[in-house]
Amino acid sequence: MSEKIEVVASNARRLAAEDHELDLKAVQSLALSLADVGTGLTETQKRLILKRLDFDNIVDYSDLPPAAVFLIEKIQNLTVEESIEILKEALVEHDEDVNFPTGEYNLIEELLATAPGQIHSNLSSESNEKKDNVTEKVVEKDVPDASSASQSSSPEEEQYSAYKIVDWELQVRLEAALIAYHSPYPEVRAVTDPFDDPSIPCETFRVYLLGTIWTLIGTFINQFFAERQPSISLSSAVVQLFLYPSGVLISKILPKKTIKLGKFSFDLNPGPWNHKEQMLATIFYSVSNGISYVSYNLHVQKLEIFYNNEWVDFGYQVLLILSSNYLGIGFAGILRRFAIYPTRSIWPTILPTLSLNKALLQKESKENINGWTISRYRWFFGVFVFSFLYNWFPTYLFQALSYFNWLTWPSPNNVNLVSLTGFATGLGLNPFPTFDWNILNFNGCLTYPFYAQLNQYIGSFLGFFVIVGLWYSNYKWTGYIPINSSSLFDQNGNRYNVKDIVDENTMFDQSKYEQVGPPYYSAANLVVYGAFIALYPFSIVYEVFMNRKPIWKAIKGLTRGFKNFRGSVYEGFHDPHTNMMRKYKEVPDWVFLIVLVVSIVLAIICVSLYPVQTPVWGIFFAVGINFVFLIPLTAIYATTGFSFGLNVLVQLIVGFMFEGSGLALITLKCFGYNINGQAQNYISDQKMGHYLKIPPRAIFRCQMLSIFISSFLGLAVLNFQIDNIPNYCEPTNTQKFTCPSSTVFYSASILWGVIGPRKVFSGLYPILQWCFLIGFLAAFPCIAFKKYAPKKYTKYFQPTLVVGGFLYYAPYNLSFYTGGLYMSIIFMWYIKSRYLAWWQKYNFVFSGAMDAGVAFSAIIIFFAVQYKEYNISWWGNDVMWNGIEGMGGRSRLDPSSAPDGYFGLRPSQYP
Repeated sequence: MSEKIEVVASNARRLAAEDHELDLKAVQSLALSLADVGTGLTETQKRLILKRLDFDNIVDYSDLPPAAVFLIEKIQNLTVEESIEILKEALVEHDEDVNFPTGEYNLIEELLATAPGQIHSNLSSESNEKKDNVTEKVVEKDVPDASSASQSSSPEEEQYSAYKIVDWELQVRLEAALIAYHSPYPEVRAVTDPFDDPSIPCETFRVYLLGTIWTLIGTFINQFFAERQPSISLSSAVVQLFLYPSGVLISKILPKKTIKLGKFSFDLNPGPWNHKEQMLATIFYSVSNGISYVSYNLHVQKLEIFYNNEWVDFGYQVLLILSSNYLGIGFAGILRRFAIYPTRSIWPTILPTLSLNKALLQKESKENINGWTISRYRWFFGVFVFSFLYNWFPTYLFQALSYFNWLTWPSPNNVNLVSLTGFATGLGLNPFPTFDWNILNFNGCLTYPFYAQLNQYIGSFLGFFVIVGLWYSNYKWTGYIPINSSSLFDQNGNRYNVKDIVDENTMFDQSKYEQVGPPYYSAANLVVYGAFIALYPFSIVYEVFMNRKPIWKAIKGLTRGFKNFRGSVYEGFHDPHTNMMRKYKEVPDWVFLIVLVVSIVLAIICVSLYPVQTPVWGIFFAVGINFVFLIPLTAIYATTGFSFGLNVLVQLIVGFMFEGSGLALITLKCFGYNINGQAQNYISDQKMGHYLKIPPRAIFRCQMLSIFISSFLGLAVLNFQIDNIPNYCEPTNTQKFTCPSSTVFYSASILWGVIGPRKVFSGLYPILQWCFLIGFLAAFPCIAFKKYAPKKYTKYFQPTLVVGGFLYYAPYNLSFYTGGLYMSIIFMWYIKSRYLAWWQKYNFVFSGAMDAGVAFSAIIIFFAVQYKEYNISWWGNDVMWNGIEGMGGRSRLDPSSAPDGYFGLRPSQYP
């Protein structure tokens, strides 16, 4: 059998790409059994390895999965001395790493602690025999016989065999191999392979054809439903469902021939559709997965209910969207060293997409996991059909299942009851708020780590009491305004209209302002802005300090890259997935620099040709602020899945610089935030390619083309909606196109742009300026607690996420997060900690399938029965809109009962 195993053997060191390669086709064709691999290990040891790798559930050990074959060979070939060095480095690197499993970390500590003078690598044959006897007893209890179907064991037994030392020498090499050849994180191991096969075709004609088609479809859907509340999107995981049969079909119908174009040639149809092509086509699409931030600018500028700028033509839209989108990809090159190559950057948000790729295209062994034998592929389609059919009920047939505001039903006109528990207009305090997956999964309940969900929910729950306190105390007249509105209000309790305080050039008009007065925030909106302002100094101080070593390391690598353009961007990184990527040519830093420069030129042309009241140096300000803040913000996103943009910070600074101009604010806000948002979007795509070993230059070419396509189609869809959907963006829109994001964007432009932060801080809401100091000072006790308190109390404490939880209001509320927390407790904590093998195989597939069913049923429902308003009027569709919930909210105090018949500042007090 030694000839068989040559497909795995390598003479290279573990840091070389060659040591991580595997001839996948050869291994799958050979059908290697347990006896064929790891010939230097006993069968008992190999079975113990399989259990640690969660392969003990396979039914037939005569045909091992390629990952098991690869890792058994690597474990056998690792020396104890090298393994100890790997584990020592891991303890240092993953100290205070919240995603590193506590049990595995403690096991490594115990393995190293028992090494010196107690257990030696050159064990005698007598001790080896004794060691095998001990191991045999454990394995016989917990690991199935190789020739029989696996039997499920209890959680206690699984935990016992995984983290108890029964074979020191073997387990030292096993734990070291997981770190050196795979990943220290079980969620990453669940969706990736520990090897690469560079011979698999990747950047093919088929990828570009299908990528273009699905980018067109996805951009249309995502842009169309972006301003619906709640929104509907066609995620990358969902598109894979359709890319797979499309790829299989096209591989059967395209002719097998080579096309020559001068010096270049390519195979039109290079064989069966494979997982690398599938992932590259998904990445091609993924750029259109999130809509461009520019769409908010264009909504606010074009719609009559907002600014109604009639000069906004197609040329302006093109310059604005291309410049801002490509600025993001220019920054993505800088972020590679901070958010792709470091091991800690796991990017939880992309794991369902990777899991689905594995389910659809990679061969899997038949397993019996706690009685479950269904394949990932069949599990996906089963869940998809269920989700598709079920979503008709909360979306159309029984809509009360979606906005399940049952606590308001007995008294729908009770202001206090509805304000605290209401779903549409209140704070959403409801133990059972929804049975709609689109809302349950609003915060990625089966994607983000449980600790992240819990920390954010704690922050949101604390925010609830702060909002209630402000509202009932009538702080800054919040009692005269609905408690959880994202709109601005005038002194009579009506929505604030910017046209009442600007001249014909949309600049601030002091005389008009003195007649109307300043706008006022709801209690929830005031808390959201205070939390945003505090979050920036807090997150920068806290995250930079806690991640100072990897950040400094990446900064030094970036500096080296600019000094040495011929140097490798992989230099200094030894993550196994990065080692595998050394086989492929990376995109040089200077290429991203060129994209950045061209984008800046387009932005300068845009602000020079059109009356956006923005000077050219404002563009350089937007670029500069991203250089400062983008690294720590992306580091948070890459490790926790929690993200927040620079939009509020930018609007505060721009508001001071260009006081009186709402257009200048939204223009620079577009550049300042979109660089951040789009760069993180592109970098997450590159991380997907990193995990699947897609050549970086192929990713770059696909991203550049996809951005171009999605930008133009997104503009077309946006303009179609504005021109053709009745009452578009109005609060009374019956199709849920209420434009919550654009409304927030518009409100911010009034208060922080037209009126300006100077007036806000000095006379209207002076408390907000102190939030900077509060956030800055609060970081230090959190750092001290995290650093010096016992680890069992601090490991999962993430104060940045707690503060971020305060942001989840106006217009959303607790009802959008409570149900998701329950799901996270079940799947991301209970099942993951007790049934890891089941969780690894089915969790992310379940999430992607549910998303797919919701997305496609919602599209059919909208165009079949909602667009023409074929509504079903019965109790289950009407009850949640009774009373205050159907009126857009109500204030606790009547504005007309205030002194002089209006609330707020008196004319002599206007800031």
